[in-house]
Amino acid sequence: MGNVLELRKFVAPEFIFGSGARLLVGRYAKNFGARKILIVTDPHILASGLLRPVFNVLEEEQINYVIYSDIKSNPTALQVMEGANFYLTENCNFIVAVGGGSAMDCAKAIGIVSSNKKEIYEFEGVDKVPIPSPPLICIPTTAGSAADVSQFAIITDSRRKLKMAIVSKAVVPDVALIDPETTLTMDKSLTIVTGFDVLSHAVEAFVSNASSPITDLHALEAIKLVASNLIPVSNDLDNIELRAKMMLSSLNAGLAFSNSSLGLVHAMAHSLGGFLDLPHGECNALLLDQVVKFNFEAESEKYKEIARALGLEIDGMNDTEIKTTLINGIRDLKLEAGINYSLKDVGVATSDIPELAGKAMNDACIITNPRRPTQKDVEEIFKNAL
Repeated sequence: MGNVLELRKFVAPEFIFGSGARLLVGRYAKNFGARKILIVTDPHILASGLLRPVFNVLEEEQINYVIYSDIKSNPTALQVMEGANFYLTENCNFIVAVGGGSAMDCAKAIGIVSSNKKEIYEFEGVDKVPIPSPPLICIPTTAGSAADVSQFAIITDSRRKLKMAIVSKAVVPDVALIDPETTLTMDKSLTIVTGFDVLSHAVEAFVSNASSPITDLHALEAIKLVASNLIPVSNDLDNIELRAKMMLSSLNAGLAFSNSSLGLVHAMAHSLGGFLDLPHGECNALLLDQVVKFNFEAESEKYKEIARALGLEIDGMNDTEIKTTLINGIRDLKLEAGINYSLKDVGVATSDIPELAGKAMNDACIITNPRRPTQKDVEEIFKNAL
């Protein structure tokens, strides 16, 4: 446990959790004085029918809306600029995001671009947003990114082939309507990779050098929930109880990492995902065990708590044995989930590693990693994950 007297800030939006939460969007939009809403979503969500109830309640409140759905699974700076342009030309005064991390991150970025009238690149880094976004409501449809409660927006910069991290209180949504029913449309593979995103959020938040007793509570709870529900839900996709537990896990992990930041897994995953346009949760899953191996000695007591939260038997073991048990436990979970491949299988070549490591070294998430890596260390971890 870190020093309880250390100053720590905790930021979270108002959130409503439970069945039917998304149906409150009309009431909240009306209370915020919404005149015309930009709904930011992706083509898959638009086709799934998940938006119909949202449209209905907005129409009941007689609130106009337009839809921006030209979003890839890793939203780009160009899509953000187009969305902001659409928001301004349509004369909107409110944003509702419905979707996974991609739609929510894109909506956050559209908000700050349209209020600050600047290019999205200018907000990269920590606390670089002078004017807050228009009011924003997020309705997450995956149990993974927790963008609905976080101070993070991740946008792909296609020119530099990397993911930019924008970290600011200005991108925290005003309200998150967290409705587990929206996750019933997720297929098995998406359920698994978003679940590993949650696990990586929680593990990294717990060992972060900016963690606090409050973030620790949320991080540990998230780890326990993932450990006991990820495999069961992946084998029973229509089970709303299990879906709700994964959604709760994602929420807890989001409250933790939004306030303690992340670490090397995410710094490397942002570099990797931007370079090869891979799903973020998959990048995390491929790197998590290797980063735990690198970090273990720097936070061994906390990694022991993580091992216990994952349900691993470590009583009577020494540190070396616990480290091995934890790394094997994470690998077993990956195998059980069908993640039985490596970075080489997704297209990473040895010659890419120096560039990937260089980008990871410049990522905002690396600052809070419990062990300070060198460029050489990061290259070594990438090599071990091949």
